[in-house]
Amino acid sequence: MSVEAEVVREATDEVVEAVTRLLPQLSGSAPAPDRESVDRLLRSEANTLLLARAEGRAVGMLTLIMFPLPTGLRGRIEDVVVDDAARGRGVGAALTARAPRLAEAAGARTVDLTSRPARQAANRLYERLGFQARDSQVHRFVVRPRGGP
Repeated sequence: MSVEAEVVREATDEVVEAVTRLLPQLSGSAPAPDRESVDRLLRSEANTLLLARAEGRAVGMLTLIMFPLPTGLRGRIEDVVVDDAARGRGVGAALTARAPRLAEAAGARTVDLTSRPARQAANRLYERLGFQARDSQVHRFVVRPRGGP
């Protein structure tokens, strides 16, 4: 199966359908996206959405975020998802290999991503692609919606 990972710039019907179909395979708690939320994602200068296509169908996506810090331009990979039916066919590799090249071309110094230890196949893929595990902890603060308890 030949896989192409391309940068998406416009919230077309196909792109909205792909994000809507793929996102639940990544997160059961994320709100269902609509055209407006996909458009907002794509309009942000910080975001680059990559969509993987195989045999004319969207089979995966990845979001590359680039942001300037005092230490330089940094990149971060988020929301990597490969359609269940396309797993093990190079989709994740095509997406994850393309993102650092885009970040490098933009002048980023590093590209980070996080992955749960239980995702052994994904973690092996990331290491094969040149990502190095870091001795770090991730801390999260959950922001409550306005008017919440």
